[in-house]
Amino acid sequence: MGRRHSQDSSGPRRQAPLSPFVDTNVLVRHLTGDPPEMAARATAYLRRESELLLTDLVAAETVSVLESFYGAPREQVAEAIRSLLALASVVSVDTALLLRAVEVYETDRLDFAEAYLVACAESTGVSKIASFDKTIDRIGTVERVEPRGR
Repeated sequence: MGRRHSQDSSGPRRQAPLSPFVDTNVLVRHLTGDPPEMAARATAYLRRESELLLTDLVAAETVSVLESFYGAPREQVAEAIRSLLALASVVSVDTALLLRAVEVYETDRLDFAEAYLVACAESTGVSKIASFDKTIDRIGTVERVEPRGR
């Protein structure tokens, strides 16, 4: 991910430049249209680039900014993240994992961090999460293990 190779018939294989990581502020500008001038630049950039790398942390921070600063409802936030993952230019390490986290976040009403943990537990087969957060108990595919003292 993030590297492209070009083959030149006249010489050895050359490595093309690395694809850039995309930051939360570019995604938020694109999604919110705020402020308009920066939003237009962000949207044009997302459309123009052939590959931008999206980290899970930036996806989570985007959720947080949309919820806290913009007061966007959960359903709108979930749709926004799905729309980012659907962009041809956006590449993530595990899109299916992020989409599952968005589904749990939206459907089961967990915070995004807990929803992401659920998706990770499911995808790895670990299926246990050590947490004091009882909202995880809503999910039938994982078991919450509450830390206890001696």
